[in-house]
Amino acid sequence: MGRGRPLWHDFGCARHLWHNGGLSKSLGGGPKLRKWYGAPDLLPKDGSISEENASSEEDEVRDAVLVTDGDNEIGQMVILSLIIKRARIKALVKDKRVAMEAFGTYVEPIAGDTKDRSLLKKALSGVRAVICPNEGFISDIESWKGLQHVILLSQLSVYRGSSGVQAIVTANARKLAEQDESLVMASGVPYTIIRAGLLVNAPGGNQGFNFKEGCASQGKLSKEDAAFICVEALDTVPQTGLIFEVVNGEDKVMDWKECFATLIEKSEL
Repeated sequence: MGRGRPLWHDFGCARHLWHNGGLSKSLGGGPKLRKWYGAPDLLPKDGSISEENASSEEDEVRDAVLVTDGDNEIGQMVILSLIIKRARIKALVKDKRVAMEAFGTYVEPIAGDTKDRSLLKKALSGVRAVICPNEGFISDIESWKGLQHVILLSQLSVYRGSSGVQAIVTANARKLAEQDESLVMASGVPYTIIRAGLLVNAPGGNQGFNFKEGCASQGKLSKEDAAFICVEALDTVPQTGLIFEVVNGEDKVMDWKECFATLIEKSEL
């Protein structure tokens, strides 16, 4: 993808570790990633950081990206892409130890009840942007004060395009997706809502894209491409908000910043 090609080359290496090293199953992904990028050893077994290294809330710089579901397959792909970009990463997870074994010190894992305000405060400390790769993980937007950007990967167009038995099966997911989109739009934080087509297991970086209105209800999008787009969206913060649809198609994207600028311009017409 033009300027994006080197990142896809690195993402391909990460994908190889994913499938053969079993990052999600903690079969060596952490050590490989640490060797790959020269990171230090794992955090202490309890996942703690010493008092002397912990920054106070007042002194902390907002430079981290929070992934709201680090256990989700796409959430882990988002994390891999963020690692490649050498971003500071925080992630909400179910098991802190598993996350540390998978990603080493590249990720600060936070485990607990996402409805717990103290947990959310800790998770959002030092965070400039949030990426939500899965519905149902957004709550308590009052704690979003100070955020610069929220990116939501939404399957709402797919759910709305469902019918018959499939519509019944996805009814709850649709409700959560509608709720998430509404909360993001009402938050007052600049947002990017990516309404993707049906997410499928296919290698990323091999196909082009289609951003036409209505495409998401019928088309498909590689999960790896979806994760990649979420991370690329970080570099373009809309003044208020951007909502667009995307599936795999014929259009090649040579410059993602230019692509997002065009999408923002079209949304303002």
